[in-house]
Amino acid sequence: MKYTFEELPQAISTLHEKVDCIKDLLLENRSQNPQRPRDDLLTIRQAAEFLSLSIPTLYTKVSRKEIPVNKRGKRLYFSMVELLEWVRSGRKKTAEEINSPTNGIIPPT
Repeated sequence: MKYTFEELPQAISTLHEKVDCIKDLLLENRSQNPQRPRDDLLTIRQAAEFLSLSIPTLYTKVSRKEIPVNKRGKRLYFSMVELLEWVRSGRKKTAEEINSPTNGIIPPT
């Protein structure tokens, strides 16, 4: 599409309205579908990069059954969601949580 100089303000206005409409639709979609991690499968190289580990370290963790993995033939695949859960499961309590009267447990009401 080619616009004349005189048509540019109207074209930009129309474009701006459409972008605003797309933005509103995206925000509405986000509120209806809360963001959750994608469950992509990662190769050993991608998993090592994602976890900031070397590939040999990751192979060691797999052989010791320390990390969740899927094996298909000779290939290893890692679920991004499972890796995030694995990392989070190693969380250590803070001194405040340890020393609190409830030990970080919220009593039922």
